[in-house]
Order: sequence, then C-alpha cells, then structure tokens
Amino acid sequence: MTPLEAALAGVLLMIPALVPNSAAVLFGGGRPMDFGRSWRGKRILGDGKTWRGFFGGALSGTVLGLLLTGISMVLETEDSWGYGEFQVAACAVLSLSFGAMLGDSAGSFVKRRLQIGRGEKAPLLDQYNFVAGAILLVLAFQPNWFIDHYIDGNGIYGLILFLIVVPLLHRGVNVIGYKMGKKDVPW
Repeated sequence: MTPLEAALAGVLLMIPALVPNSAAVLFGGGRPMDFGRSWRGKRILGDGKTWRGFFGGALSGTVLGLLLTGISMVLETEDSWGYGEFQVAACAVLSLSFGAMLGDSAGSFVKRRLQIGRGEKAPLLDQYNFVAGAILLVLAFQPNWFIDHYIDGNGIYGLILFLIVVPLLHRGVNVIGYKMGKKDVPW
C-alpha cells in the first residue's frame, strides 16, 4: 500500500470513532449521565452528557462500522482497507465507537474540573478527547488491529492524516450542528 492509500485507509477505518460524537448531539437529551450529581462542588459531567446521547452516538458509530465491514467483506478488499475478519472487526468497531464516547465524557469531566463551562472552548481537549478514548479502548481490546493498521508499514501515514483531519472535521460538523439548531455554539 502506498503512503497515500495508507493515509486514506487510516481515516476510513476511524469512521466509527468520528461518527459517535456528532450522532450523540442528534440523540441527546434526557437523563444526564451524572444524574445531576457534583463532585468536590462541581458537576461531574454536566447536562450535556446524557445516556441517550452516549448510547445513540456509540451505537451509530458501531452500526456504520459494521456496515463498512460488511462492504469490505463483500468487495473482498485488501485487509488494510477493511477491518479484518468479522470477530476482530466487530471488537475494533465497538472499541472505537464506545471509546470515542468515553473519551468525550472524560473530556467533559476534565473541563468541569478546570471550570470550563458547557459550550465553552477548550482547544485540543475538545478535538482530541474522543480520539484518545477511541485509540485507548481499541488498544486495550484489539492492540494488534491498531498496530497492523496504524503503526506497521505505511500505517503511520493513516494515523498522521487522521490526527490532522480531526480538528477540521470537528469544526465543520459543529458549524453544521449549530446551523441545524442542535448546538448552542459553532465550536
């Protein structure tokens, strides 16, 4: 695989980590994940993190990831373009999707500790919290999958492009969410 192909494959394979954060906004509302509780005088996560948003987002990423897995199996794509055999793919997709939502929740926890209010900017933290969660969870459950696709060979190009593209996608999606009336601020 050429560096360009590896870079594009790296972004494609991370779609299950990219979708949940945006989908959570569409599914959000309802009971806050922290049940309105505080820790050391500050909300644990805040009203913006709800169970419906968490599971709606994570399941959206999972469904799309499994759909992409099925397509790659039908098309019999090279393993680098696909997620691999179904059991490995399912675990990787679940890890990426739920890891993204856990990372996003952890980012909210950190923002509350730093006294950054809901909707306020937190550069880097806002763009990479879900990325860190997705990568950490997939490393915990499918380390070989991550190494095969993002470290070995030209895979590092996929990781680099993904990390460059994330802030651009994050900003674009937030602007769309703001214009749709789903977000209070465009960042």
